[in-house]
Amino acid sequence: MSRWEPVLEELVRERYPRLLSRATLLTGSRHDAEDLVQEALVASFSGRARFASVAEAEAYVRRAIASRFVDRVRSTARERAARVRLAGLRAETVAEPPTGLSADLVRALGVLPPRVRACVALRYLDDLSIHETAVTLGLTDGAVKRYTTDGIAVLDAALGTTTPRDLEIVPVREVRHGA
Repeated sequence: MSRWEPVLEELVRERYPRLLSRATLLTGSRHDAEDLVQEALVASFSGRARFASVAEAEAYVRRAIASRFVDRVRSTARERAARVRLAGLRAETVAEPPTGLSADLVRALGVLPPRVRACVALRYLDDLSIHETAVTLGLTDGAVKRYTTDGIAVLDAALGTTTPRDLEIVPVREVRHGA
């Protein structure tokens, strides 16, 4: 057995539900989320995977999920728009609320544009820094800040909450590491 196989087995056995939950949050569909997680796992472990721990592998796969989600949106946006125009119908997706998130929050996230949703999810659900989010999504730090700020404003409006504009929201991981 290769050195990476036990890491993959443990990751799938113990953390697949969390990975699927995050992917469902992004895609809005359990079926699409399952495909997205599988693609991310294959991409992460098909090369010369060298993860020191399951936690490291999970973090890498989470970033791969987000990257592949944004890639999918980019590559299929024109095709989807043409299908909607031609068919005259709009397909609706039903999202299963990810574990630990309210249905209201999942619905509010669902109205965000894909790139904004990915920024918010990576920053505040996956605890990535601004720079890590930027690298993952192929954006500048400034773009991540803008998309995140816009997303939080939409979420505040949808949820009836208020996030003070002068208060920087710091993901849990940044607080723990003192960054």
